[in-house]
Amino acid sequence: MRVILFEFWGIPIRSYGLVVAVAVLMGIGVTLHFAKQANKQSEQILNLSLIAVLGGLVGARLWEVLFFQPEYYLSHPIDIVAIWKGGMSIQGGLAGGVITAVWYIRKLGWKFWDTADLFAPGLILGQAVGRIACFLNGDAYGSPTGSSFGIVYPPGTVAYDQYGNQPLWPAEVWEGQWNLIVFAVLLILKSRTRSKGFLFLSYIGLYSVGRFALEFLRGDSPHYLFGWTAAQWTSVVAFAVTILGLLVTRKEVTKHAAGV
Repeated sequence: MRVILFEFWGIPIRSYGLVVAVAVLMGIGVTLHFAKQANKQSEQILNLSLIAVLGGLVGARLWEVLFFQPEYYLSHPIDIVAIWKGGMSIQGGLAGGVITAVWYIRKLGWKFWDTADLFAPGLILGQAVGRIACFLNGDAYGSPTGSSFGIVYPPGTVAYDQYGNQPLWPAEVWEGQWNLIVFAVLLILKSRTRSKGFLFLSYIGLYSVGRFALEFLRGDSPHYLFGWTAAQWTSVVAFAVTILGLLVTRKEVTKHAAGV
């Protein structure tokens, strides 16, 4: 872990902000690549990406403040805007990004599912790289393993402040690896003919399954009903929406094939 990568003219460059920026650029790059294949205008896709990123940043921070560390931010309200220090919820970012993207997609007159499918691989790749930022920053950490196996975080990280020298489950590392697996699956699915929306819904569903399972190993999240974290409840809702979406899109394909 390395919270501060280096200093530039006396200004500390934090690993979190730099790696997140790289993750965003990689995600947009993949999306632009697929947009070119789909004969979409790169300029409009780039504009949509940037608008979604802005909405995602707002959503990610609000989600973190409201559901993960509300007590801390009530005591330190000035830190709400300090996003470069970490504390960004991926699920909140996705929600904020989708909301702003829907608005801009309607403005362009594009079909939502077609566009969402285009963005799915880039989104999950960006999330995979983004977990490296969490690892370097010492957040999104796991709970104690109770053995010698695990990650021991150094002083200066939130994980160390909470658990000291105890080995912790590599929850954020495993999530990043799961995201890469989902990325590979999406690339395979993309090469085959599927109904509109299938790729995006597969992304949401697969990510939610992995996130729900790995949350049992997290050591930084408050627990609510059934002992589940906010991320687990969000994952359950997202998975339910995925199933509903797949049923709806499948029904539309069946009706279209029947000429209804």
